[in-house]
Amino acid sequence: MYPGTFYHEVGGREVFAKLTKNFYDSVAQDEDFRTMYPEKDLHPAQVRLQLFLEQYWGGPTTYSEHRGHPRLRMRHGNFIVNSHYRDVWMGHMNKAIDQLDLPPLHAETLRDYFERAAHSMLNTPD
Repeated sequence: MYPGTFYHEVGGREVFAKLTKNFYDSVAQDEDFRTMYPEKDLHPAQVRLQLFLEQYWGGPTTYSEHRGHPRLRMRHGNFIVNSHYRDVWMGHMNKAIDQLDLPPLHAETLRDYFERAAHSMLNTPD
């Protein structure tokens, strides 16, 4: 199960499935932020994020096999991402991480990655 990787250390697929489910469950409850997601059903977005994160953290490469290179900025280019939406997104992700009950170092590793990734997605000034 991908020994020696962060993916393996945190618990593999089960943890990333729970993280993304928690995240999208939270997004679904946020009427304003939910409009950022054009799909009526959030499950496909959840699966895409789960596969991406599994690959990023050293797990299966299913994401790239099905969708090619992640190209995160390009894939998010059609959406307005300003500091407000970045912060709302991070709030939902931090809530999802909190629900995992990970050791503090693992939780902080995830938060650090998501914070940097969220900042890199900014494409609209305030």
